[in-house]
Amino acid sequence: MALLEIKNLTLFIDTGDETVKALDKVNLRLDEGEIKALVGESGSGKTLIVRAILGAIPDTWSIKADRITYQGKSMQDMSPEQRRQIMRREIAVVFQEPASALDPSVKIKEQIKESIPDEFIEKAWPWQQSKQREALAISLLHRVGIKNHGRYMNCYPHEIPADVCQKIMIAMALASEPKILIADDSTRGMESATKTQILRLLLKFNKTKKLAILFVSHDLLAITSMAHSMTVLYCGQTVESGKVKSLLKRPLHPYTKALLDSAPSFQVSLAPKSKLVALDGTIPTLQHLPIGCRLGPRCPNARKECVIVPSPRSIQDHLYSCHFPLHLPKSAKRKSIKVVSL
Repeated sequence: MALLEIKNLTLFIDTGDETVKALDKVNLRLDEGEIKALVGESGSGKTLIVRAILGAIPDTWSIKADRITYQGKSMQDMSPEQRRQIMRREIAVVFQEPASALDPSVKIKEQIKESIPDEFIEKAWPWQQSKQREALAISLLHRVGIKNHGRYMNCYPHEIPADVCQKIMIAMALASEPKILIADDSTRGMESATKTQILRLLLKFNKTKKLAILFVSHDLLAITSMAHSMTVLYCGQTVESGKVKSLLKRPLHPYTKALLDSAPSFQVSLAPKSKLVALDGTIPTLQHLPIGCRLGPRCPNARKECVIVPSPRSIQDHLYSCHFPLHLPKSAKRKSIKVVSL
């Protein structure tokens, strides 16, 4: 059974003048102990999916989905209180701007202590409970690699470097020992050494605690170094999903190939000072979405059939949505390809 499963998630946003479809039948599955990467350009809908999972959507947004389940239980049927309990204990989030996610008016020590669930504190006198919380807070900082805890415990967020703030956010996220950690572009703008340290930290908790991680990022090199599987989004639609090794070796969707080709790290034969490969045009706005396949106007393989939305298809757990896929294996060409029923 999947820890988290989303089927045909569609998100509508009321702009006042019209209603736009920001997400269109997005599918996502996260198993226990799995690291799944969520990839796509800015504006592809990655953060919208995170907000839909958390239930953090304003009144002008509406969600329609076949199912959004956590451990087999429908999150759509849960009361707001039940949803908050899951987000408090089972699903944790690390945002891309840690300094803005922390309370600027409260010292770090108090924020970490507040993130520790009451169930982890033994029944005792109030002053004893406070000491227990502080000891657990220090332990959490040590676990994420902050050894000199005394330097930061009595500081405010604006007094701390961004990389340390990110580690503190991870410590607070892990305080409740969650089963799922959602890292929403948590390494953006970091120096290479700091980014490597954060990624190793997440990988350590995945291996030692079987922590499932949904890793949202633009950084393909970071993703391929740690993720087991990858889902590629374009303009609010799932275009391809499968094991990372499979997608790197044989991308079936033109957009996935374009993403990989745009990263120099995956172009071994690329000559120095060569131009990087890039798709023509830009990602369309939600108010002016093309009909059919949303990549159509930018796709080098586009044909008249692309005005129809492609059905999801699967080859050995490698899912894609394209009328004219790339790099199909010979065995798949000889046999009929399975059409996935959603």
